[in-house]
Amino acid sequence: MGRSRRTIPEELLLLALDPTTGTTAQPQSLDLGLAGAQLVELALAGRIAPDGDRIAVVMARPTGDPTLDSALELLRRRGSPVRAVHWIGGPRLGLRQTYLTHLERCGMVHAVAGQMCGVLPTTRYQATETAISREIRARLDNAIRTGVPPDPRTAALAALAHAVGLGKHLYPGNEGRSSRSRLRDLIRHDPMGGLVAHAVMDVQNGAAAPPRRPQAAGATAGPVRQPAARAAEPASAPGQARHGHGRMARVGAR
Repeated sequence: MGRSRRTIPEELLLLALDPTTGTTAQPQSLDLGLAGAQLVELALAGRIAPDGDRIAVVMARPTGDPTLDSALELLRRRGSPVRAVHWIGGPRLGLRQTYLTHLERCGMVHAVAGQMCGVLPTTRYQATETAISREIRARLDNAIRTGVPPDPRTAALAALAHAVGLGKHLYPGNEGRSSRSRLRDLIRHDPMGGLVAHAVMDVQNGAAAPPRRPQAAGATAGPVRQPAARAAEPASAPGQARHGHGRMARVGAR
């Protein structure tokens, strides 16, 4: 894959970067969106394809982008198609910071060191190539304004922007309500982008926990003596909600 074209994760991050504060909007959901954007980019590169609600590797050849190739290799090692929600909901340590560092290296942003409360060191990022950010935004605005079906890259970017909650950042207030609605509607123009965007939203709604593997017969339960503790618990009252398994959280650079 040539580097003359920006990837969807890069464009999503530039959209989320606040030019005033130098911080990213919706940081927690943005981490999920970046993982999802990698899937869309790999699909556009012909490396993966949707298989129902799962993602299958169809070509393991590297793309030339180190971050995308790392994701592709992880998918390949799974050996079988993986559910999009499980992939997006899995931990991706430092993914946002990886892309911020990459954008800085490419000269599209520059880091500004600072302090929080005069003590804690912080780093903010200011866009240097503002024309690039304006061009990305103009593509979304044009798709929203004209209603003409956008190209797959723009449609996927719009779907992910909606999924991570950037609508209120890009089109704030009551005057932006119709634009936010149209941004959401663009999700239907790219099947892969739609699949990934819905998976991002499902993860945020707590639908990403994989099924618990059954314990092998004869396996030890560990030092905690669960059976004795459970014997003393009262039975649940009718209608009482049971708490599900803990959800896997997206971990990214803050």
